Amino acid sequence: MKPYTRFTLLCLGAFLTSSCSPPAAPPPPAPQFWGGDMKPVVSVKELMRDVLDPLSDNIFLAVASEVTAKGTVDHMPKTDEDWAKVRTGAVGLAEASYLLKVPRPFAPAGDENNSTGPDAPELSPAQIKAKLEKDPVLWQAKIEALRNVGLEVMEIVKKKDTKALFDAGEDLDAACENCHLEFWYPGQKNSMPKLDKMLREMSAKHAAEATHR
Repeated sequence: MKPYTRFTLLCLGAFLTSSCSPPAAPPPPAPQFWGGDMKPVVSVKELMRDVLDPLSDNIFLAVASEVTAKGTVDHMPKTDEDWAKVRTGAVGLAEASYLLKVPRPFAPAGDENNSTGPDAPELSPAQIKAKLEKDPVLWQAKIEALRNVGLEVMEIVKKKDTKALFDAGEDLDAACENCHLEFWYPGQKNSMPKLDKMLREMSAKHAAEATHR
């Protein structure tokens, strides 16, 4: 066989082999939201008031001490229904916290928070927006801290651990307050350590009394 004939056959074989090979699989599609773009309905202030605050109460109020005319009354989850209510708060908090990632106004139209005057205790919506735009990583970190408490409480509900639930209430309070001190009323940062210490001491005292009853 002549050299150029062998070369022609080799090229033809290579062509047939490549033609018969299955085509490469297309790359997987990029992940997308099932429902398309997320469009906010309310401001951050309204979302906190109408969704996140009520959900957090399912955790905050689950373990508490109430001083009455007859003495101190301790509240804690006892029934499956009680624990289900705590789980509702935990799941709702873990999921709804991510709604804070959706860009939205910080307050309803015309609401400037308590931000007027020389020593205004709160930031205006425009000031909050400026802080977020300057450090969006900090905003995301505060959201994750809140979500993590929801995940923490979901695990606590599985074990029905009242002591851990009490501690998680403090974690939730810290997550909320640390965010507020950055983005809502940062002027109160200096006064918070003493108040936090006093509240921790009171909480520890109530927890100790509840344990020994």
